[in-house]
Amino acid sequence: MTAETPSPHAPVVDTTRSPHARLRPVGVGDVEVRDAFWQPRLDRNREQTIPAQHEQCETTGALTNFRRAAGDAPGEPFHGMYYSDSDVYKWAEAASWSLASTDDRAVAERLAEVIALFEGAQDDDGYLNTYFSVDRVAERWTDLVVRHEMYCVGHLTQAAVAHFRATGSRALLDVAERACGHIEARFTPGNVPGTCGHPCLEMALVELYRATGDERWLRLAVWQLDSRGVGVLNGSEYLLDHARLRDQSFVTGHAVRALYLYAAAADVVLETGDEELTAVVDRLWADLSRHKTAVTGGVGARWDGEAFGDAYELPDRAYNETCAAIAHIFLAWRLLLRTGDGAYRDAVETALYNGVLPGLSQSGREFFYQNPLADEGRHRRSPWFTCACCPPNIARLLASLPGYVYTTSDEGLWVQLYVGNSARVTLPGGGSVGVELTGGLPWEGTVQLRLTPAEPREFSVFLPVPGRAGEVTVRVGEEVVTPEHRSGYLVLTRTWQPGDEVRLDFAMPVRLVGTHPRVAAGHQRVALTRGPLVYCVEQTDHADVAVADLRVRGEETWRPEFAADLLGGVVTLHSTATALKVDEDEPLHRPYVPAGRLPSRAADVTAVPYYAWANREAGPMRVFLPLLP
Repeated sequence: MTAETPSPHAPVVDTTRSPHARLRPVGVGDVEVRDAFWQPRLDRNREQTIPAQHEQCETTGALTNFRRAAGDAPGEPFHGMYYSDSDVYKWAEAASWSLASTDDRAVAERLAEVIALFEGAQDDDGYLNTYFSVDRVAERWTDLVVRHEMYCVGHLTQAAVAHFRATGSRALLDVAERACGHIEARFTPGNVPGTCGHPCLEMALVELYRATGDERWLRLAVWQLDSRGVGVLNGSEYLLDHARLRDQSFVTGHAVRALYLYAAAADVVLETGDEELTAVVDRLWADLSRHKTAVTGGVGARWDGEAFGDAYELPDRAYNETCAAIAHIFLAWRLLLRTGDGAYRDAVETALYNGVLPGLSQSGREFFYQNPLADEGRHRRSPWFTCACCPPNIARLLASLPGYVYTTSDEGLWVQLYVGNSARVTLPGGGSVGVELTGGLPWEGTVQLRLTPAEPREFSVFLPVPGRAGEVTVRVGEEVVTPEHRSGYLVLTRTWQPGDEVRLDFAMPVRLVGTHPRVAAGHQRVALTRGPLVYCVEQTDHADVAVADLRVRGEETWRPEFAADLLGGVVTLHSTATALKVDEDEPLHRPYVPAGRLPSRAADVTAVPYYAWANREAGPMRVFLPLLP
């Protein structure tokens, strides 16, 4: 792999030269989002979320820590957690991806100031961690289990690659390469094992290799992966150190750490084709997707350790950290790039709409850390956290979202997310095609695609069939066509003329989704879904009945209705269900009576998208509704 010049297109995961990738990226800078659902969210991310998070980094002292490390804040104590540098790095990555989409001078100026702080805080030998910069120098690299030194460099490096690709500047990339070079010198591949209790650096090193062409970084990433389970850390499942990664057979431990590690392994596979790692990643994904993923795409059920539970351990009050849903997307996206299998695309879409979006308030300034599927009205979003990993993680994902809309392959153009946009896509083998995508998702099942190749050209267009969609009709121009179905995609192969139009019409039925019989919390209960969205019921819509008393029979007719003035404009679901007549003075434990024989009455039910819950008055919420026999 030869060194690259900065891409003007800003790909997120750049598999352009990855020999074992089936799909190649279309960058953030190639796609202008024009979507009634997503554009306001991306604008709000740039105009509200990113500035608000910069304010938080200033207010909490995270930025002051860098001034202190540079000698510009004498007498100032260290502020926050020992890994607070990573919050600033994730903010810098979000700001960088934002600049790939929009020339926002305020964001650019603020980012330049922050990068200057990073430069000033870095030691001559490349070391950069403000917790150890002033009064803990002797403690550097003495606690790989807890102190997150490599983790922080990982987020620095991801921000640096994003900045390089978005702007062409090497300012931050040079800082990251010096920091990674310091780690390489300290933990020499093939000589001194070394890895971090919290994975992140591994994934970042592979992307640094892709950005620079320097094979040192790929070797160091592999060395990091292979330093687990060999006595460097503490041998715990929590740290994924209970066995060599290559010997691990089930998903376990801290959910974010696990999925960052698996995503890094998937990255290495894309570059090396390592068959052993390929098998590992595939079996871990199988365990994750078959046994340990909530209906929302949330993962990491246990509050204890923010960890995965056992197979089928998917309780209503699951932890489901927002960062874990983002990590879920990172892993699924890399597997999609390797295989072109639409099951991974579906996982990205589900986690995006239902695992990540709930983590952000309508204002763009408050955040969820956990995303349970039931609540009694106590769980509310916060402007920031002592451990503030989730807010800037959401910001960087949303800022990079245009880079997840399309991919290409030797066969042609792949649509991955039905997000309205205008794009110019370079096809493999040369030439380009203009693409305009419009549609009504997630509310309406319509998609229109207008193609403008530079000249008539034969290639395939891959259009995903979302896993929860109903019957689909496809037209090219006015002609109804029958595309080939392949791995979750409709494939149209023809000689495309400038101005050709494709229209898809999806049925958008309300579906009742149950769980595997071994999911104890799912017994005789269903969740409501429509299109890519999971729904919930909130107490605020049910003044005369407690949501805990609602029961459905399964044959109800659910009526979708667009409410323009509710929660920023949403489709709500309405039906008449059953409410139990509950006497709170009845004994807690009593002889069993089937639910169908308990006193009840008819009750009107309204469901709202799960991503929008807790934006109104506090009250109980439920995703899963019990069934009456």
